[in-house]
Amino acid sequence: MSSPHDNHDTQTISFAALTELLTQIFLRHGTRAEVAAVLAENCASAERDGSHSHGIFRIKGYLSSLAAGWVDGQAVPIVEDVGAGFVRVDAAGGFAQPAMQAAKALLIEKARNAGIAILAIRNSHHFAALWPDVEPFAQQGLVALSVVNSMTCVVPHDAQKPLFGTNPIAFAAPRAHGEPIVFDMATSAIAHGDVQIAAREGHMLPPGMGVDRAGQPTQDPKAILDGGALLPFGGYKGSALSMMVELLCAALTGGNFSYEFDMSSKPGAQTPWTGQTIIVIDPDKGSGQAFATRSEALIRQMHDAGQQRLPGDRRYRQREQSLAQGIVLKTDDLIRLRELASA
Repeated sequence: MSSPHDNHDTQTISFAALTELLTQIFLRHGTRAEVAAVLAENCASAERDGSHSHGIFRIKGYLSSLAAGWVDGQAVPIVEDVGAGFVRVDAAGGFAQPAMQAAKALLIEKARNAGIAILAIRNSHHFAALWPDVEPFAQQGLVALSVVNSMTCVVPHDAQKPLFGTNPIAFAAPRAHGEPIVFDMATSAIAHGDVQIAAREGHMLPPGMGVDRAGQPTQDPKAILDGGALLPFGGYKGSALSMMVELLCAALTGGNFSYEFDMSSKPGAQTPWTGQTIIVIDPDKGSGQAFATRSEALIRQMHDAGQQRLPGDRRYRQREQSLAQGIVLKTDDLIRLRELASA
């Protein structure tokens, strides 16, 4: 699948119709109904909001991992209540989002009771954007932070070979007037999916994104994908954050470090088998003030300082347009999705 850029042969589809189409695809390719619904909404949401590297572009990878037997589409997560503010989930070799969904109500209950709660997911596969995992908490007035590690593809600062994953961090917080404040950033200089899209579309990357198989800097996405690796953003700073993500997602949860799993025995496997941690806070138990009002005051000062575009603004604008006018897809991609749904 590809993004709709630079192609006039396009069609529009509603968010609901795309979600239903993707649900049928996942059902046809071996997932149970609850898994299909969660994954379909996640992919459709990314496409709706213009996050093309995590939208329908990911469908091929999902289906390939399912077909390889690398991930269990029928897995039923096991939710464990292990502390006043701690929930643990064994995803049972399935995807992380259904595991989170299974524990979500308990996590929110604990966060509201204790002021803070942690969800530790292990034995899971995460292959999507991370912001959809945290935004719903902010829509309920909560603050959420999530980290997830991935497959080895990033060279630590001053190292010679890849060790970390792209290891994103996502944060969401409510505000009094407007959509939640949400950001999602890889600790690598660029997301791996964006490198794949650049390679597919024949685009060069900016300097500092990655190295080739000889460890030499390159702007060629194909060289990065062909035995090369990504670099952390900001040198040692991004590298330290990536290390933190590894510890929170593997050492804390009981999941795999990025280097601890080997997909080579499962040809076609593409989804990283790691762990995820989500921290949810009831912010009004902190200062006793209305957090959403305070966050709005900060946003006003950011605007007064000259920062007009806030994290998430582009997604929200694209979301509004997509819901009003439909999601734009290449005709070939839409045909292929329909074929997958009926195959």
